[in-house]
Amino acid sequence: VQLQASGGGSVQAGASLRLSCVASGRSISNYAMAWFRGAPGWERERVAAISWNGATTHYADSVLGRFTISRDNAKNTVFLQMNSLRPEDSNYYYCAAGNVMTSSRSYETWGQGTLVTVSS
Repeated sequence: VQLQASGGGSVQAGASLRLSCVASGRSISNYAMAWFRGAPGWERERVAAISWNGATTHYADSVLGRFTISRDNAKNTVFLQMNSLRPEDSNYYYCAAGNVMTSSRSYETWGQGTLVTVSS
């Protein structure tokens, strides 16, 4: 499966962005999906994850209540709605597919990053 992330941009603090991750080559319906963030070459933080059927989600404490992950398996797409953005949310965001929702090690398929910049 190939993953293509989009939707990043430059916004003011307090604004919202919606990231999308479109998969191709294989259905993502059997995979847990997640969004990570981190600078290229640095360790990535898992910020949100969702189970294969969307029934279960998990968030990092730093984004809980502000970010929402969702998926549309029929469209092979995963979303990350980011509200109340803060300057510390600035980073590259990556989508990934894995086998175990809450195990970062299980995410072996990655998309390219999309850059989010939040100014104060």
